[in-house]
Amino acid sequence: MSLYLKILKNVATAILVVVVLFGAAACSKEEAPKLEAVKDRKKLPGLAATKITTVMSDSGITRYRIYTDQWDVFDRAAEPYWNFPKGLHFERFDKRLNIDANFHSKTAKYYEYKKLWEFRGNVKAVNIKGEMFETDLLYWDQTQERIYSDKFIRVTQATRVITAYGFESDQSLTKYNFRNVEGIFALDEKAQ
Repeated sequence: MSLYLKILKNVATAILVVVVLFGAAACSKEEAPKLEAVKDRKKLPGLAATKITTVMSDSGITRYRIYTDQWDVFDRAAEPYWNFPKGLHFERFDKRLNIDANFHSKTAKYYEYKKLWEFRGNVKAVNIKGEMFETDLLYWDQTQERIYSDKFIRVTQATRVITAYGFESDQSLTKYNFRNVEGIFALDEKAQ
């Protein structure tokens, strides 16, 4: 037998052994684990991100910083929305990069079609005048450029505190009206 035939016979034997081994493995009675199929994609976020910080600038000057610990985008929901279940924090900077306004809430949602923000839980906002707004529920309608709530709100100004149930404002929180005012309390400037 020639050397060439011996090599060919050994290669054929090796191929047969490989085919038998793989064939036996493929025919084994153990089934591969099955993964659960996604049954309703509308209930799962298309994007999930953690520890997000973004800075926005205008004409090369840093103007805003937004940060959150969790951001989920539900793009296939009947009404697509962004969810911030661990809160949303916003800061505005003046030209010297000092924070001149800020905003915080425990949770937030943004409804894409309506262009409506919903802020819930310990909502606190400080406008550029230094007035602090505190409530548990606040909406920002970007289309109408207004901020509003029908819940209890407390506004602390330099010389007084205003409490009410419900208010409406422009989106900078500088021009506002209250509904169902409970009280206006003067602050003692000497005590400050």
